[in-house]
Amino acid sequence: MGSSVRELAGATPATRDRYVDLLRVASLGAVVLGHWLMAAVTPDGVGNLLAVVPALQPLTWLLQVMPVFFFVGGFSHALSYRSLLRKRPEGTADSAYSAFLRARLQRLLRPTMVFVLVWGAAALLVQLLGGGGGLTGVTLRMVTQPLWFIGIYLAMVAFTPPLLKLHERYGWGAFAGLAGAAVAVDVLRFAAGVPYVEFLNFAFVWLAVHQLGFLRADGRIRRPALLAGGGLVTATVLVAFGPYPLSMVGMPGEKVSNMAPPTLALLAHGLWLVGAVELLRAPAARLLERPRVWRTVVAANGVAMTAFLWHLTAMFGVYGAMLALDVELPAPASAAWWAQVPLRIALAAAFTTGLVAAFRAFERPVPSAPGAGHGPLAALGATLCLLGVLGLSMVGFNGLLEGRTALLIAIPVSAPAAVAMTLGGWLLVERAGRGTGVRAGIQRP
Repeated sequence: MGSSVRELAGATPATRDRYVDLLRVASLGAVVLGHWLMAAVTPDGVGNLLAVVPALQPLTWLLQVMPVFFFVGGFSHALSYRSLLRKRPEGTADSAYSAFLRARLQRLLRPTMVFVLVWGAAALLVQLLGGGGGLTGVTLRMVTQPLWFIGIYLAMVAFTPPLLKLHERYGWGAFAGLAGAAVAVDVLRFAAGVPYVEFLNFAFVWLAVHQLGFLRADGRIRRPALLAGGGLVTATVLVAFGPYPLSMVGMPGEKVSNMAPPTLALLAHGLWLVGAVELLRAPAARLLERPRVWRTVVAANGVAMTAFLWHLTAMFGVYGAMLALDVELPAPASAAWWAQVPLRIALAAAFTTGLVAAFRAFERPVPSAPGAGHGPLAALGATLCLLGVLGLSMVGFNGLLEGRTALLIAIPVSAPAAVAMTLGGWLLVERAGRGTGVRAGIQRP
């Protein structure tokens, strides 16, 4: 692998925006580290460190960096789709769309399907043998939670072509339209008490952040300090005087969460983060000119999604081993707990490295063969994948034999049904996009 990384790094074109690759890796790494640090595991269950020590919640204004990943996704999707349109013959936009979906979804769904199938088989075996209690049950329920991110990202990929057209016509106005819709949703939610309307902000908030990536691709974020300052002030005012909680991540038992569904405060937080990372662009670009630094980013970029999918598996594996070996788990936030943090994180990182070595091959993109493609079929497949992945993130694998369900847009969904939708959707995307003859490999996140 070392030689291939060196070759890829050496072959990087001068026009490539290396900072975007760094942001992708850094944002996923921050999420992984945050999950490892926030998990407050005891023999009785799993809690959240931020609930144990509320004074730490302001740190989420720095560490809740998922908006940065979606911003990077918008940038990459714009470049990738435009590249396909330039290469396609006239009159084959349908083919370009299916090719775009397949190419963008490969690095998401191939490693995701392996993760789902491995964990599904393990969960079935555990429950057939009469297990599923204690930490094992918690693991089976929680290990799929990060899949919500995959589901949201699938929607961003699917909506890229129409939203890119809006961006090309209206620029900042397209972003303003999505942000205005997010404002309207929160007004209806908090002022008028309209039920269920808040779930629309899963689309409006995250797609608005994604739209900022389009603006970045066209060089239209010219005043990042204004963006960062405006976002930070707006988020502060909303939290201080509105119905929004301080934490930018979900908290156990919270009546209102800024994350699920996303709120206007989280959108303002996203503006602050995007402006902040743009202010760091120039010094980071100079750092990335160093060959060793760039090789590290290239290597991490090639396995980032695999590491993200398996990092909770590694974390729960570490805690399970500690319990099996009768290692004491101190009370969360105690002095002994903090002293144990470096060891737990080091062990989780080592375990994740082993899992990445086992599964990283599934993250490598597969080139398309010549063919026509089928846009509507690809869109249907992406929709099924989206619903399946989101459903699985909510229901988990615990209670598999008992038929445990969770509500997905007011519809009960079980783990087997979610897996079937995800697999079926992936097969449709593969069939629709097989053979468009072009590859969407430019600046992929």
